[in-house]
Amino acid sequence: MRSFYHYMMRYRGNKHKDEEKQLAEWMFEDHSFPKQSKSYDELSSYLEFNAPFTGALSVFDRIWDTYQIEES
Repeated sequence: MRSFYHYMMRYRGNKHKDEEKQLAEWMFEDHSFPKQSKSYDELSSYLEFNAPFTGALSVFDRIWDTYQIEES
């Protein structure tokens, strides 16, 4: 299973400017983001304190579910 960060990089190339792309771009630019993590608790905690935009946690939760299904 690859890390959540690596899973999210699929959204960076989106032609549409959506929340998934916005979150992926922010993760890419944030040098402190836990890029090797596969832990929901660690990533959720990080986003709670460093959320890049309103609704980022909702976007994360939605993508996390897909990540779990596709990466397990």
